Amino acid sequence: MLCYTLMFLWKLYFSFFRMFSGWRVDQSLPSIRRRVSVLSCFPPAVGRDVVIAMIKPLAAGLGNPGTRSFLRTDKQVNWTMEVMSYCLTLPLDGDTVKLCVDIYTDWLTVLIATKDSIPPPISREPNIYIQKILRHLYTLFLPRSDQDSPLYIGLCQQVLCAVQSLATEGAMMNKDTWVMLLHFLLHINHAMLAPPTVPGGVAGKMADRSMAVLFEVWLLACARCFPAPSDWKTARDMLVSWRHQAAVVDQWSRTVSALTSRLLLLTFGPSFPTFKVPDEDAALVPADMNTQRVSQTWIRVLHVLSNPVDLRSSLAGGLSSPLQQEASGGGGSQMPQIFYKAMRTVSKLVDAFLGVSVNDGETAGEPLPSPGVAVTMSPFRDRLPSYGFARPRSDSAPPFPVTRLSMPSGLSSINSTPPHSRRQRETNTAKATSKPSMAPPSSTSSCRSLPSPRRSKVNSILHLFGNWLFDAALVNMRVRRSSFNTVQSLQCDVTDFSERWLIGRAEACGTLCRIFTSKKTAEDILPVYLSRFFMVLLQGLQVSEELSPPVLSSIVLNSSCLFCCDLKGVNLLLPSFISALENVLPDKELLRYKNFVNPVELRRASISILLSLLPLPHHFGSVQSEVLLQGRFNSNDATTVNILSLKPRLLNVLFGALQTETDSTNTQMLLAAMLNVALDSAMLEASEQTQQETDSQHGGSRGSRGSRGPSSRTKLSSPDTVQSEAAGLLWVRILRLLTQRLTAQWWNNSAVCLSTLELLGGLAKVQVSVEESDRRRAVSSVCTYIVFQCSRPPPLHSRDLHSIIVAAFHCLNVWITQHPSLLDHQECLVEVLEIVELGISGSKSRQEQEVRYKAQKELSPASMRVKDAADVTLSCIMQVLEAAPPLCGSACLHSPYEDALIGCSCLSDSRQRTFRYFVLDNSVILAMLENPLDEQQGQKPDPREPHINQIHMNPT
Repeated sequence: MLCYTLMFLWKLYFSFFRMFSGWRVDQSLPSIRRRVSVLSCFPPAVGRDVVIAMIKPLAAGLGNPGTRSFLRTDKQVNWTMEVMSYCLTLPLDGDTVKLCVDIYTDWLTVLIATKDSIPPPISREPNIYIQKILRHLYTLFLPRSDQDSPLYIGLCQQVLCAVQSLATEGAMMNKDTWVMLLHFLLHINHAMLAPPTVPGGVAGKMADRSMAVLFEVWLLACARCFPAPSDWKTARDMLVSWRHQAAVVDQWSRTVSALTSRLLLLTFGPSFPTFKVPDEDAALVPADMNTQRVSQTWIRVLHVLSNPVDLRSSLAGGLSSPLQQEASGGGGSQMPQIFYKAMRTVSKLVDAFLGVSVNDGETAGEPLPSPGVAVTMSPFRDRLPSYGFARPRSDSAPPFPVTRLSMPSGLSSINSTPPHSRRQRETNTAKATSKPSMAPPSSTSSCRSLPSPRRSKVNSILHLFGNWLFDAALVNMRVRRSSFNTVQSLQCDVTDFSERWLIGRAEACGTLCRIFTSKKTAEDILPVYLSRFFMVLLQGLQVSEELSPPVLSSIVLNSSCLFCCDLKGVNLLLPSFISALENVLPDKELLRYKNFVNPVELRRASISILLSLLPLPHHFGSVQSEVLLQGRFNSNDATTVNILSLKPRLLNVLFGALQTETDSTNTQMLLAAMLNVALDSAMLEASEQTQQETDSQHGGSRGSRGSRGPSSRTKLSSPDTVQSEAAGLLWVRILRLLTQRLTAQWWNNSAVCLSTLELLGGLAKVQVSVEESDRRRAVSSVCTYIVFQCSRPPPLHSRDLHSIIVAAFHCLNVWITQHPSLLDHQECLVEVLEIVELGISGSKSRQEQEVRYKAQKELSPASMRVKDAADVTLSCIMQVLEAAPPLCGSACLHSPYEDALIGCSCLSDSRQRTFRYFVLDNSVILAMLENPLDEQQGQKPDPREPHINQIHMNPT
């Protein structure tokens, strides 16, 4: 249903422009400006005396309810209004103009309430006289020398309040009065807002109020007397010349957001995610406006501001307009901020149609981030949900990796939440800076959820907003076309293009990424949209001299699941995204990005992209794929590469990111990626070896047929590509990095330490061919880590610390179980047994001054949990066959196996054997061999040997 509705809006959009293209702008009201009153023919003093003599008696009866107006006929009223129109052109040095405005605003209430002060002719024909009054009041808003005075601002606000009350409460207004009221508001705004902005001028003081009244009255007219096409054409052409005023875009944003919220509610019902707007904004849309009028009004109000990119293109084109004059002011121009606000509004509308629940609590006048000022939240952040990956539905987009926005995310603190609580605690990472943050204040409750399953298709949303977003995403690019009118390259147009313009462009790029990553399963996207989107990404991800930090960070933040969406041709972007990751993840400080985005969130989104790229080399192998390099867009610039050749770059990014990462959550994501890469590499190498052995047995016939198997993929690729990072070398590289970081950097972060120990345990299960010394290094590192944690001062011992020690013992158990041969080395065995002794007793015998027997030692373990973990490790050592200590006989000096123990017992039959182990007095381990007797052959137990009699009693 949502898709059909958006298609209807799209068709309505094109019919809207076809319908209005032939209509002309109404210029009826400005003719009043050239009208000359009969009093202007006399000397100014004469006209002034006439006005004063007439105005004061009329104004005297305004405050007295019982005073009746002495204007009884139409001629009297018309002559009086002729004098009052001249009064509105007089200077504000006295109270004459104010009294005239008081009289006119009092007469405008004729449709609201009955008053004796209102002349009877006006009461009999209120609509006709209200139209005349509005024509006269227009004169008040024309440019004048004293328009900056507080009195003038007060009079203008008084008129606007009266007009607002008339539209809201006037019940008898006919169509002509509505049209006149709309034209009045349009032209007074045009008179104030069309000229270039003057600091402290009337436009800056009145723009917000006058535009708020205009949009409110316009929506009321849409509900009661829908404006004609010529009226919409007039409004659209006039608003285009006001866009250099920030208040125009602010009020347009409020209005279109309120209409969108009502449109979604009326069309899809309450089950669709609500687009929340402030109650004050929601009240702008009349409650009695039906669905058809809401949709008609929405599409017209949306496009009444025209394309926001024209703000930039008109400046670059050198047009003579208020926009060009506005830009001539230099650094004080508000055009970049206005452009960003317009694109931010479009972004919020896109989120609303995607069904993404986002609170619209941002202030209209939020400033842009200034260069050199650190920010804690991004104006175009991925607004990612809380950390984790939700299981995708068949009709939903791939899950968004997310971060909690309820509190600032950042660098991990020293004390972390233990794993047994199953929670991740966000820590504050805001670093002190020399300047206060001037970034837009982000609401802590503004979080971005997953798109709704009922969301519309990508094509439908792009039909509505695509032109604006694509133009804004390439706002500073100059397209160079070939002779066949195809895009050959994009060049950066730096003419009057400051860094502040890039914020709006970044918002558009991030919005496009969110649209395309919301693609449903098996959904088709038009090739023209895919090609333009890829062009935007290839240009925005440039890391050369055209690097744009806000654009690149916005793309990365909103593309965390781009490669999980099965977009046709997305492999073209692999080199560009890898280059972007190489620019972000190995950089610890991210100084170029701190002005625009939270570095922790940027790194987290980059890691999510890296996680989606790491499986591609293993999955596709030596499959050849075309990619575009250096931001070129011509088909002749495409290069065929082996996807497996990208694996070294991805691994270098992975290791570089882990060495520079300081956030706890990000580090755990990288550790999980390392384990997956090690497992995938080992499995791929094992499958290749198996396939090679099979091919050699069959004469290599299968290997010469095609390129489907892993071995054939290896043969098609070059040796330096595939064997650049063998599974064994990768395993050793990961192990050395982990053991070094565990004891040097991560020892005080419980969450990261637990993840690292879990990863070390996972590496023990990876089947790779490495030197035995590397495995012993892993065991030795874990033992050293246990010693370090146990030797910390008692005040630092906590439940978290003991949980880490228990996890370290568990990691030792995994290594001992998976690699029993490690205990064949005396040094490794002694080191492990010493760690067990430390865990059970709390100290090592070798560290004491005098040697004491175990029974004489005082047991003082770190905790009972640590002691139990050490007992489990000791039991694990004893259960491993190679680790059984020799007990008797010369054969045991060479073999500790149970066969040797059976040989010591002089048993004739060694096929049936069962050992049971017991602990005596907490110091002696007793191994007992059970030798079952064969009762059929009449065997009886020897009284000299220990035996057990089992008595069976019948039920009788």
